[in-house]
Amino acid sequence: MAFDVQAIRRRDFPILNETVNGRPLIWFDNAATTQKPKSVIERIKYFYEHENSNIHRAAHELAARATDAYEGARNKVTRFLNAGSAEEIIFTRGTTESINLVAATFGNQHIGPGDEIVITNLEHHANIVPWQQLALAKGAKLRVAPVDDNGALLLDEFGKLLNAKTKLVAFTQVSNALGTITPAKAIVEMAHRGGARVLVDGAQSVSHMKVDVQDLDADFFVFSGHKLFGPTGIGVRYGKKDLMDSLPPYQTGGNMIKDVTFERVLFHASPQRFEAGTGNIADAVGLGAAIDYVERIGLDAIAKYEHSLLVYATKRLKEIPNLRIIGNAPEKASVISLVIKGVPSEEVGSKLNKYGIAVRSGHHCAQPILRRFGQETTVRPSFAFYNTCAEIDVLVAALKDIKTETGLTRLQ
Repeated sequence: MAFDVQAIRRRDFPILNETVNGRPLIWFDNAATTQKPKSVIERIKYFYEHENSNIHRAAHELAARATDAYEGARNKVTRFLNAGSAEEIIFTRGTTESINLVAATFGNQHIGPGDEIVITNLEHHANIVPWQQLALAKGAKLRVAPVDDNGALLLDEFGKLLNAKTKLVAFTQVSNALGTITPAKAIVEMAHRGGARVLVDGAQSVSHMKVDVQDLDADFFVFSGHKLFGPTGIGVRYGKKDLMDSLPPYQTGGNMIKDVTFERVLFHASPQRFEAGTGNIADAVGLGAAIDYVERIGLDAIAKYEHSLLVYATKRLKEIPNLRIIGNAPEKASVISLVIKGVPSEEVGSKLNKYGIAVRSGHHCAQPILRRFGQETTVRPSFAFYNTCAEIDVLVAALKDIKTETGLTRLQ
């Protein structure tokens, strides 16, 4: 079936009919959050109209409906990641909480004085700061694998950081700032050979490519629903079942308890062990609907189309004098970071908004990798399967106008 972007836009994404400053909205801020298809919006609405209840704790009909919907969403995530079982899927508030969950459980239990944690220079702050703080608290050491001048991970240099002291490797599968795709399977294999456990940050990868956690052999894999065309406030931590059952709870309270007296407590096994209290039931159901939607379109078709957008945008942007693209790794997802000589990134982003174009301008919660390239901020257009080459043409024309207008203003 041919990929019909106009039909997808018209049928499934009502927000793309919005106007901003009198112009049609062009949503190029997908790396920050994706827009939601009608099927996701309607599924959440249906939940609140027909199924709303707390789960697992009552014999009445609505509790059964809500439980079925919630656990059905867990099963969809299991299939989507090709996890070994639904018991390996934990719902969280997002990637950040998922990483902190691993730091607070695995990190506290297995990392001590003199141990080492290896990350890369590409990481989002959420995959830096938890490990930095854990290392400080435990007397461990944080080590950072470098990238080359194109923003690609130097795999040989990464390998040199691994040793008997390495207890955890945590890295992003796709850089949110540069779009670099890392050699995830090779990294996991190298880390495992040395006896380290591995966390893969999939926040930016799950919307662009198929992920198979069993093939990847990651010990932990984390992502956020809102970057997969699902709701905000819902995320996932996948973890190998035997490993998760050996870890202490992240939080304690209701739902994760098997039995309590005033003297002792028995905790459930995973996944309930890590889902204390009432979870974000409706948005978990919405995430399940987002997975259904993406699978109907097909991740292979999405990846192919988005790559064509990336190639087209890269070619067109290079036409603009004094525009520099930061990060040109051979393997990239549909994310571009750019700077225009003499024009601050925040000014570019603000001016693009007047054209109806939404981009992110700033440090993208990835200051170390931008500083590797001598930048404090960049402008980041990022593309999804509902974007078009015609929208990219509008972006290029707007950037040319901004560059000309700024130059004339500063000459006056």
